[in-house]
Amino acid sequence: MPNPRDFHTPQPSYTKDELLRSSEGGYFGPGNAQLPAPPMLMMDRITEISVDGGEYGKGHIVGELDIVPERWFFDCHYRGDAMMPPTLGLDAMWQMIGYWLGWSGSPGKGRAIGVGEVEVTGAITPQTRSVRYEVTMRMVRRGKLVLGIADGRVITDGTCVFVAKDMRVGLTRAVD
Repeated sequence: MPNPRDFHTPQPSYTKDELLRSSEGGYFGPGNAQLPAPPMLMMDRITEISVDGGEYGKGHIVGELDIVPERWFFDCHYRGDAMMPPTLGLDAMWQMIGYWLGWSGSPGKGRAIGVGEVEVTGAITPQTRSVRYEVTMRMVRRGKLVLGIADGRVITDGTCVFVAKDMRVGLTRAVD
């Protein structure tokens, strides 16, 4: 049986090392919130996370990704016109919603299940220095079905380049 001291108490921010440990699984207990491992881990840190913040007062999470020209996606997406695919920004925000659901106490692993609306107005290129993901929870259902619905935006070097509304993430639990 796992030692409960191996599980981590939710905290208001996370470093890259803590996010990497989360990608190994079991950070909030066996079978619970887990981030993907690199290269699919799309953030270097979580700078803010709360259960009552954000535009709707239902919780929020802010993550950041440092951009360097050597990032894997620049070599394979539009050669000669390198950019980070907007779908990776969407995936980062889905990752954050699933993590938030586990961080805030719901058991299970996050699974992206939809998005209502996406608008891309700019690009993340090798010249970009940083990306900030801001996600605000709109609705959270807890019970037999755990579901988070959130809105988010992607900001590069101070400019919003991507907005997503009604991102939906559900939690799945292992069946005994």
